[in-house]
Amino acid sequence: MATQNQFQDEPCFVISVAARIIGVHAQTLRYYERVGLVWPSRTGGRQRLYSMADIERLKRIKALTEDMGVNLAGAEVALKLMMRIEDLEKDVKQLSDQVRILRDRETARGAPPAGD
Repeated sequence: MATQNQFQDEPCFVISVAARIIGVHAQTLRYYERVGLVWPSRTGGRQRLYSMADIERLKRIKALTEDMGVNLAGAEVALKLMMRIEDLEKDVKQLSDQVRILRDRETARGAPPAGD
């Protein structure tokens, strides 16, 4: 069975639909691509196709620039930092899960948990 995450990166929205979802002009999306903030997929006929991940990124860009007054260079830095934080949070969760598994194994062997 397919999950929502499997379709997150699937390109499916043409530029006019993506612009309508975000609430900006299609020209704004073209500009964001030109300056390297977003990288939509292309069809064989060179038509831009945006995925849900692209839409979420564009929503963040819009929020940063319009709601928070950040310029595009600042938005790019902020997006990179947000992505790095997400990566670090995944790493912390993975390490926490590994520690829990190791503690459970030690407890099952009858040894006192480490750190006690």
